[in-house]
Amino acid sequence: MLVIGLGRFGSSIALTLESLGHDVLAVERDPALVRHYTGRFPLVEADVVNPEALVQLSAADFPVAVVGVGTSLEASVLITGNLVDLGTPQIWAKATSPEHARILTRIGAHHVVLPEADAGNRVAHLVSGKLLDYIEVEDGFTIVKMRPPRETVGFTVAQSQVRKRYGVTVIGVKSPGEPFVYATGETRIAANDILVVSGHAQLLERFAARP
Repeated sequence: MLVIGLGRFGSSIALTLESLGHDVLAVERDPALVRHYTGRFPLVEADVVNPEALVQLSAADFPVAVVGVGTSLEASVLITGNLVDLGTPQIWAKATSPEHARILTRIGAHHVVLPEADAGNRVAHLVSGKLLDYIEVEDGFTIVKMRPPRETVGFTVAQSQVRKRYGVTVIGVKSPGEPFVYATGETRIAANDILVVSGHAQLLERFAARP
């Protein structure tokens, strides 16, 4: 996998991919960042705003490329466009604003992420209630990790009628010291359990707001 730009976003992706056993080649034009990450993963110092640099790196041979450049909108757009011209099968690009995201999408990026906006949205949901984790999948469909409301404690999933009463689905339960289990109608909920629940974001917020 090709990772371009070793700021906080790009370096985190490169390090994680490397730890997961993926072959990674990182590209960075800042000599200081190159020195900092030398030895952590394969790394090349280059300015790939120039399309010829990508050709020399055989960028077309990588199935996935991540453009982590965020400090320069122009550089981000040019690099993404160069990868599109090379026919890179999967291009993931970081955007710093909705306008930036629209441009990247229009020129051919397959996946555009706004890490700061996504993190802000996630944290807002976590600090406003009893949610322990929050992942919005698409079109409002969300998966959360939360403590169980009192009205569900001591009852099975079927008895608590969470889906009928709140429109959300308990998909798993994690008890302290026990492995995660997928929930069935017979799964009994204890006060110190952690629930994994799916549904529309607004319905989940309503369920999580229960005492």
